[in-house]
Amino acid sequence: MVTRISATGPAPASTAWSRYVTREAWPTWAPHIRRVRPEGEIRPGDRGVVLGPLVSFVPYTILERDDALRRWSWWVGVGPVGVRLDHGVDEGPEGTTAWADVHLPAPVVAIYRPLAGSALRRLVGG
Repeated sequence: MVTRISATGPAPASTAWSRYVTREAWPTWAPHIRRVRPEGEIRPGDRGVVLGPLVSFVPYTILERDDALRRWSWWVGVGPVGVRLDHGVDEGPEGTTAWADVHLPAPVVAIYRPLAGSALRRLVGG
């Protein structure tokens, strides 16, 4: 099952996209992320670690990145125990919309939705 979480805000699409694909920017809009290794822009095939609250860390692999469509995907977790997240930025008449498609059952996504929604609102904020 795939559930989309999204937020719309005033940031230009190019700004939101840059924040999305630059790992050292992630903690500025996603406060549950303390640090990401390695730094720099994401590239397909990149592997690294997201450091969260306290001492928690989760490995990830970047699967895809399409600058023309402003889309990227990653696998967060270890082997079959993890989640695929597809991300994108769309420009529209109401502002810029950032979204994440979460490939998990709806009850699990319900737990993640408030945190992800808040982060996406910060991502597209001014």
